[in-house]
Amino acid sequence: MQIAIAGGTGFIGTRLTDRLVDQGHTVYILTRDETNKPVKPNVYYVKWLDEEATPETVFNRIDAIVNLAGESIGSGRWTSIRKEQILNSRIESTRAITRLIEKLPIKPKVLVNASAIGYYGHSKTAIFTEESTPAKKDFLSDVVQKWEKEAEKATIFDLRVVYCRLGVVLHPNEGALAKMLLPYRLFAGGPLGTGDQWLSWIHIDDAIQMFQFAIEESRISGPFNVTAPSPCTMNEFGKQLARTLRRPHWLPAPSFALKALLGEMSTLVLDGQQVLPTKAIKTHYSFLYPTLDSALTHLLKS
Repeated sequence: MQIAIAGGTGFIGTRLTDRLVDQGHTVYILTRDETNKPVKPNVYYVKWLDEEATPETVFNRIDAIVNLAGESIGSGRWTSIRKEQILNSRIESTRAITRLIEKLPIKPKVLVNASAIGYYGHSKTAIFTEESTPAKKDFLSDVVQKWEKEAEKATIFDLRVVYCRLGVVLHPNEGALAKMLLPYRLFAGGPLGTGDQWLSWIHIDDAIQMFQFAIEESRISGPFNVTAPSPCTMNEFGKQLARTLRRPHWLPAPSFALKALLGEMSTLVLDGQQVLPTKAIKTHYSFLYPTLDSALTHLLKS
């Protein structure tokens, strides 16, 4: 297959690119600057999001497009300017994807658009599936709803559109897990906030494999929860992390302190949701790491 990826040099994109190339596919990475990029077999860098860029002239045929582009939600306080950047970066890149599809003489079969479980809002009691309704008056949910609505416009070109609603992606060197490891390694780990908030997580290898599954599996369309089948509370996560590292789980980080430090962004660690990957289960996706124990053991084995 020939696959175009926007955001192909990021956390998810680099690993998805490597996996696809290893399996014999050709990857075109859509980028603002195609110069000074690492040389990899069957990986080509194509300029886009520029008035003079004409990425549609580069492709003979594209079978699938993956859109991972967008500003990180986990860096910097959520000021009004930062919120605008988070939303606009997602809307603009997705809109550019739709314009690209419109110009292609042969349309791709599928658009796999990144999304997030923030769509559902937060709850300590509800269980969310792809059929659940979105939250109201919630910043992240509002961003995701507008993001998915923009991606949905590509359906007019008669292609399958998938919204991969990512949970918390676990990797020892990046993301939430990387930030949580240090206090535990210093024997100072413990619950974040009350500890009873839900954490819907996914091992990085499963996240990558589920994106590929969304590309290849024709039965998948619309929302697709990219989470493990065993969400846990933050306290349960901390205890398992402590057992894996052979460290204590005892020193809590109070909610008020996290709110003072992070502002509104503290919702990422203080609030949560119990999300189940119903579509993945129904279509017989085989999880590499279905339990937190297996995931953390693999990630932290070295």
